[in-house]
Amino acid sequence: MKEKLHENALSFLKERYDNTHLNLPLRMRRNRKSPAIRSLVAETSLLKSDLVLPFFIIEGERKKEAIASMPGIFRLSPDLVLREAEEMHTRGIQGIALFPVTPSDLKSEQAEEALRPDSLLHRTLRLIKKEIPSLCLISDVALDPYTTHGHDGLANKAEEILNDETVRLLGKMAVAQAEAGADVVAPSDMMDGRVGFIRRSLDLSSFQNTSILAYSAKYASSFYSPFRDALQTELSFGDKKTYQMHPGNVREALLEAELDEKEGADILMVKPAGMYLDVIAKLRERTHRPVAAYHVSGEYAMVMAAYEKGYLHAPSAFYETLLGIKRAGANLIFTYAVEQVLEFLDN
Repeated sequence: MKEKLHENALSFLKERYDNTHLNLPLRMRRNRKSPAIRSLVAETSLLKSDLVLPFFIIEGERKKEAIASMPGIFRLSPDLVLREAEEMHTRGIQGIALFPVTPSDLKSEQAEEALRPDSLLHRTLRLIKKEIPSLCLISDVALDPYTTHGHDGLANKAEEILNDETVRLLGKMAVAQAEAGADVVAPSDMMDGRVGFIRRSLDLSSFQNTSILAYSAKYASSFYSPFRDALQTELSFGDKKTYQMHPGNVREALLEAELDEKEGADILMVKPAGMYLDVIAKLRERTHRPVAAYHVSGEYAMVMAAYEKGYLHAPSAFYETLLGIKRAGANLIFTYAVEQVLEFLDN
């Protein structure tokens, strides 16, 4: 009798599974059958607190200028930056990054505007830190918004970017930004040795608690064009390939990050993000420091262009993109798509 039952059971299983070419009744879909279960077993989650929202600041009051190459993104006067930052913070955003749009008459070869105590950036930092002290303010340390030639460093008559002279100026910039209220200074220039010099400059000026987010692996990318349009900067000579990284290099990125960490960087960034997920993943394996990634203007603009054509749903496409960046190993993500992603997360 037992043998007959066993034979019948085997016959049943053979009949049921032979047609599906399965050897075992493994049902992977059981962990996908409801939103609740999918959420419980998710390996990676994108949180509002992972996101940093960049702002482009312009002079004036109640001023809002559309950026043609970045649909939905605007240059804002400090009062409007404050208003939007308050709203975003209320909705869960913990950090913003500030990028000043410098009027052409204030740009110079020596970038003096970068150090002026009452500059647009410094005034905006003081305003927001006073009104929203709990919001993390990240300020950009680079010369391209302030130079007439549009490069991230000082240049000589032979049109060479000067490393050490630039580094000394960047140290002064970082101190000035910390004095104005920056919680984190973010050198994006890619000069050699600048993280160590900035760390010493901050410490000697009693800003030991000001953090450094180093753009450690910043690639010479074609995806920055909308950002330069937003910042209203353009190069008067050459390109940035003598200081930004070659897109084909990974080991160099890891070495750059290792050097920045040894010099005192608190957070290490990879920029751009989406095209360099392998770099993010490898860096995550090599460091115990937080890893940042910049979902850059060109990556944002591509999705928005497809969205305007009706090819993609922007909120879900941005969510999937940023989730992939987080899955690769990023702890925090700079992105212009905060509004769309918050809409997706809230709904």
